[in-house]
Amino acid sequence: MTAAVTHPERPRVLFVDDEPAVLEAIAVNLRRSFDVLTAPSGPAGLKLLEADHSICVVVSDMRMPTMTGAVFLSRAREVAPSAVRMLLTGQADMASAIDAVNNGQIFRFLTKPCPRELLKSSIDGAVEQHRLQTVERELLEQTVRGSVKMLFDVLALASPAAFGRGNRIKTRVLDLAKALGVTETWHLEVASLASQLGYISLPDTLLAKLSRGDVLTEEERQLVARTPDTAVRLLANIPRLDAVREVLATHARPPHRVGTTWRSSSELGAHLLRFAIDLDDLEGPGGQPLETRIVRQRIPHADAEVFGAYERLRDVTAVVNVKELPLAQLRVGMTLAEDVRLATGALLVARGYEITAQFLDRVENFPKGTVAATVRVVA
Repeated sequence: MTAAVTHPERPRVLFVDDEPAVLEAIAVNLRRSFDVLTAPSGPAGLKLLEADHSICVVVSDMRMPTMTGAVFLSRAREVAPSAVRMLLTGQADMASAIDAVNNGQIFRFLTKPCPRELLKSSIDGAVEQHRLQTVERELLEQTVRGSVKMLFDVLALASPAAFGRGNRIKTRVLDLAKALGVTETWHLEVASLASQLGYISLPDTLLAKLSRGDVLTEEERQLVARTPDTAVRLLANIPRLDAVREVLATHARPPHRVGTTWRSSSELGAHLLRFAIDLDDLEGPGGQPLETRIVRQRIPHADAEVFGAYERLRDVTAVVNVKELPLAQLRVGMTLAEDVRLATGALLVARGYEITAQFLDRVENFPKGTVAATVRVVA
């Protein structure tokens, strides 16, 4: 596995071929235009792709020992989905070429010997394709994040209690996920907050009862039970939230795990969200931690691995320091240990809320005496 002298400002292109002379010729001919990396086999190429996410184009030979070009490009698509893939070969039959096109979703199919200018222009086209895909993906991600943020801002205004509960659930889900070694957590964060999004459809009287922890009627319980469906509908038209919607759609009755591994991150997310919601219900408005045996008795359906993560976290965070601070000493990032209410009794923000700059600005604008002079926060 070799590489030419790297030039970070140039597009990085990986060539995979089992013939050293071919790789050397390609590196010499293209090094002025591209940052050329080379690998003598498919497995070696996959290792480079796994280690270097800046590679934007992958060019592979077809017939190689150990791993064919079709298999390599198919796996490269899984390892580095954003890299544009090309096939350069002089031996592939039509069936192999079709296999590479269908499974590897290649951008160009070139045959050896390939003139330098044709190869260069084809790679230029692949680099431009990568740039366009990257710009489109980033724009879409920004749009998705902006749309989700807008929904949660609406929730914060319409129901501070539901928004605060969503924040508490989010924190617990992310802590549990971290304890289980999960690294990709954005969909879990969105699903946790969105689990309370349906509460904006509930009557104010019911929201008040939920905030106080009052006993609900059967009709009220049915209304609350339908809130996840409302959340799924609200998120239906936002792209790239399939995993979020799957977690929300299944968390009320998470599927039983088959074997020792999770079938998907969404399955694990559904169990984490269900447990976090049940635990928040158990702790009630005061948020007092309960004995582990009581939690086990009251949430018997909790997945064993999820409950084990909860026990480990509880051992580490059994003692929570809470201190009372004047409003002037509150800082961004602090977490509220109690509800903050106006003098009228109306809820401003709920326990578990992480203080933001916008919240501090809002509090400063309230007339003196409207909000309590001191607030309890988690130290």
